[in-house]
Amino acid sequence: MLKNIPPLLGPELLSALRAMGHGDEIAIVDANFPAEFLGPMAIRLDGTSATEALDAVLTVMPLDDFVDKAAIGMAVVGDSTARPPIYDEFSAIIARHEPNHAFSTLERFAFYDRARKAAAVVQTGEARLYGNIILKMGIIRPQG
Repeated sequence: MLKNIPPLLGPELLSALRAMGHGDEIAIVDANFPAEFLGPMAIRLDGTSATEALDAVLTVMPLDDFVDKAAIGMAVVGDSTARPPIYDEFSAIIARHEPNHAFSTLERFAFYDRARKAAAVVQTGEARLYGNIILKMGIIRPQG
């Protein structure tokens, strides 16, 4: 058992996060996402929502301050301006953990291409559509 680490972050996910460096990306995806055969290591979190996974990951992972978009979701197919309710939840979680960052979106196939290059794909049991987000790892700045 470890202190101050959400129990949702199991050994596989903690290992993937710990191995990541500045600029690496991790995808948190919904139950419909083709994670297993995309290429990167797939980590299963069945029974967990994408928002729960995002909240847990952002307790330990900083977002990249050197890019404009470090938290990127999949845009709604056919209407890139649409905002499914899960987007508001993603935005609120990001604002709570990383107030200098905003949620943005990327076209579906561009999202797939980017996820193929991720350090890992975290497959959740999220049933809501467009429950997909890619996070770009930042740095831990020295204290003091």
